[in-house]
Amino acid sequence: MQKQAFRQTLLAATIAVLGVLSSPGAALAQDASPAAMQAAKAQVAKPNVVVLATGGTIAGAGASTVNSATYTAAKVPVDKLLAGLPELANVANVRGEQVFQIASESFTNDNLLTLAKRVSQLAKQPDVDGIVITHGTDTLAETAYFLSLTVHTDKPIAVVGSMRPGTALSADGALNLLNAVSVAGSKDARGKGVFVTMNDEINTARDVNKDINIQTSAFHSQWGPLGMVVEGKNYWFRAPVKRHTMNSEFNIDNIDKLPQVDIVYAYGNVQPTAVNALVSSGAKAIVHAGTGNGSVADRMVKPLQDARAKGVIIVRSSRVPYGFVLRNAEQPDDKYDWVVAHDMRPEKARLLTMLALTKGANTAELQRMFWEY
Repeated sequence: MQKQAFRQTLLAATIAVLGVLSSPGAALAQDASPAAMQAAKAQVAKPNVVVLATGGTIAGAGASTVNSATYTAAKVPVDKLLAGLPELANVANVRGEQVFQIASESFTNDNLLTLAKRVSQLAKQPDVDGIVITHGTDTLAETAYFLSLTVHTDKPIAVVGSMRPGTALSADGALNLLNAVSVAGSKDARGKGVFVTMNDEINTARDVNKDINIQTSAFHSQWGPLGMVVEGKNYWFRAPVKRHTMNSEFNIDNIDKLPQVDIVYAYGNVQPTAVNALVSSGAKAIVHAGTGNGSVADRMVKPLQDARAKGVIIVRSSRVPYGFVLRNAEQPDDKYDWVVAHDMRPEKARLLTMLALTKGANTAELQRMFWEY
């Protein structure tokens, strides 16, 4: 009886298999080579990364291959940019969107808001694992920091640019973009915030700045990179400790307008003309890019005090690229009710101040934010 039952089961199984193999889908599966099936599995397993293009040198073109510093930015649309780098398909399932096509020195507050809101929308989609923003290098670090302050997600966001157009010899954009996609699609990058991925380095958006204007090693952090990307693999050496993304009290979904915050640059024989003009134009805060430890010239103290008396917040920063401004060192900040920008450069101090003012922050709250962010 057991043998008969076994034979009946085997016969039924054979008939079922033959029936399946006779179907068109089975024929396709039969015809598919092991390599093709493996490729299909790999396609499903790869992360989904969206590339948001805004222009810049990475989308630029020069007149000849030797034009590495003379070129026109924001010429190549995102579809051509991605099509020119077929290696991306080995790293992630990539699709692109053209958000802007501008040189980054022309970025405005409205551009920041539009971009950040789109990043936030994409980050909420379950079919998006990471986001890359291609950007001109002039204000790339500012945009990256703004995103790190306002987009609530643990998904990796990589901002990337290039110092040479794609038409130049030894152009750096292709590898920078490949590395950015690799980082944005990496599970080990989750929760670490917003990155700038250039010249094989992974830098946190908060710390990195453009320090050189004609070399591929243009971006540096005085506290060092988080890690490196080498042949598609991430090597991490430290983690960001300042508040960002998911831990930020700012949320781009709730911000539709940014207040006027301007920068006054210090120099020998500086006059209060700029301070007075900015106060008259409606500035809500002024970032003073002082010399040394955020020093303020004697003839500038009174105009800044007067501005504060009118309700304008004064933030004391430094034009010196490295180090940080000490509170109550060069000026009696407590007495004047001024804020110090800590290690934030003036342009980034401006961003944090704008966001703080959207929440109605006073000087004490803003100072706390400079310590935390």
